Amino acid sequence: MLIDYIRAAMHHARYELLDDDEGFYGEIAPCPGVFANADTLEGCRDQLAEVLEDWILVRVAQGLELPVIDEQHIRIADIA
Repeated sequence: MLIDYIRAAMHHARYELLDDDEGFYGEIAPCPGVFANADTLEGCRDQLAEVLEDWILVRVAQGLELPVIDEQHIRIADIA
């Protein structure tokens, strides 16, 4: 359930090459506040996945709903 949700969210990741060799920026639009930047695209992907995991944990801890992404959803009641 959690892995499927993370995979679905990561499929929505969008990356941008920053100007002046400043690296890469990535974000996951369905997950407000989930963004990362790093020197390499691979590093940006890795950091974005970590930020996503933390974002999920914080929302669960605060009892906040998680958005449905590609029919994947995690209900707080499923975790509690």
